[in-house]
Amino acid sequence: MALCATGVVTAALVLCQAWLLARSISSVFTTHRTDGLAGWCLLLAAVFAGRAVTSWATEWLSHRAAAAVKSQLRGDLLGARLARPTDSSVSSATLITLVTTGLDALDGFYSKYLPQLVLACIVPVVLATAIGFQSLTSVIIIAVTIPLIPVFMALIGWRTETAMTRRLQVQTRLANHFSDLMSGLVTLQVFGRARAQLKGLRRTEGANRTETMRTLRISFLSSFVLELLATLSVALVAVTIGFRVAAGGMDLRTALFILILTPEVYLPVREVGARYHDSADGMAAAEAAFSVIERSQTPSNLPSASGRSRAAGGSGRPIEVPSPREARLVLDGLTYRYPGAPSPALSGLSLAVAPGELVALAGHSGAGKTTALDCLLGFLAPDEGRILIGDLDLTGADPDTWRAWRRRLAYVPQVPGLLRGTIADNLLLGTAGSAALPSHTAPVKTLPPEVLRDCLDRCGGRSLPLNKEIDDDAEGLSAGERRRVAMARALLRVEHGGAGMMVLDEPTAGLDDVTEADVLATLRSLGYSVLVVSHRPQVLQDADRVVTLESVVSS
Repeated sequence: MALCATGVVTAALVLCQAWLLARSISSVFTTHRTDGLAGWCLLLAAVFAGRAVTSWATEWLSHRAAAAVKSQLRGDLLGARLARPTDSSVSSATLITLVTTGLDALDGFYSKYLPQLVLACIVPVVLATAIGFQSLTSVIIIAVTIPLIPVFMALIGWRTETAMTRRLQVQTRLANHFSDLMSGLVTLQVFGRARAQLKGLRRTEGANRTETMRTLRISFLSSFVLELLATLSVALVAVTIGFRVAAGGMDLRTALFILILTPEVYLPVREVGARYHDSADGMAAAEAAFSVIERSQTPSNLPSASGRSRAAGGSGRPIEVPSPREARLVLDGLTYRYPGAPSPALSGLSLAVAPGELVALAGHSGAGKTTALDCLLGFLAPDEGRILIGDLDLTGADPDTWRAWRRRLAYVPQVPGLLRGTIADNLLLGTAGSAALPSHTAPVKTLPPEVLRDCLDRCGGRSLPLNKEIDDDAEGLSAGERRRVAMARALLRVEHGGAGMMVLDEPTAGLDDVTEADVLATLRSLGYSVLVVSHRPQVLQDADRVVTLESVVSS
């Protein structure tokens, strides 16, 4: 509404400007006197000041709208990512590109394209109506020629949209390539393959440069076409008016009024076409952002209403999730198919973990072991089957119930997450938001260094000092040391954080035989439920039961 108001004011000021110019210039030519020229100049200065104010107001409103939309989209994108943390279809590099430079391009849509679009809907109509009262021939010429600009603009816009989408894809591929290269640079250096990656990186960067130049070429050529159309259209009106003035059919003041207004009729429409290129980048990024957001809201990944009422007992009140220390965990016929996949990643998995039991989940790579853990943690909603803890069915439960269930678990993924700080700081995270505390936002509990040292030693980390500083993404630790710290953190969670079960995904991968034996001895001595995914023969041998996904038969 505010942009519409500024558009109406702009149209009125353009009319005043044209009238003042026509009256003052025709008065000078008619009377050959400049006595009242100062007054006309003051009025024109006031009109110019008014147009400057409306231009500033339009830009200010559009920038505010752009900031609000970008903030909302960025929040929704991060919320979508957190809603589906296991979604591998969108990489971190793609998400970073969207959240930063991608959505920043929306400034062009809101601060340039949208204000011009509003002006193009208001100003030409008002000015053409004013011209129509003075010259019917002129307004007919305008009515016939002005639709040509949107037609050509649409044709060029379709081509531009395709080019911008392709450019965003190439830019995203370049970001993903660079991210993968940086994450694996140490490995590439060890095997002497770092320089070999330069060729692929240069090829991707060259494709990005080519697409950028192609987009700029389309932008320049389209601007030339639109300018040519507008110039020829104004020329047609000027020629007809010139003949009428020469023949005495129109006075000078009316002719000047029409000639001054005619370019202003075409200007907003012409600017819409020129500014469309400023918005195309942002719109391509916005469409990519919407696809990520909509993917997180697909029905198969949202709690169902029936699940909510069943999990909450129909009362809508928070429920108490049983602890695996006292209750039996049962996965009954779990099946999950990833969107677009030809076959299920997990099919008919059934297993049970009694309190204090160590159960191993085995199977070849790609059999669905990690998918089963994601279903157990509530990151994925199974297409079929149930997840029972005691008498409580977690399938389709509401987010609060899943959060309460996750507070009952100590989870160690294949690539454990560690934060910047000391090893002791990362160990203490195991006591944050535990089941023994009232809320998932509960603070970290402070424990004596002796307790932290004991847990780290029992997980094979005797050589790791508690005050050792690590950087982002566990930089400064090897893969094996990273797992030892994560195992010690999980151990703290079950012993001091109130969790009743450990869920481990390849916890001993990369560990030597002695360290692996220490970790297994610690797990056996806990007395807590443990569900472990592993290929390691020693882990499968020490487990109470092994469930193999190929046949889903317990041994």
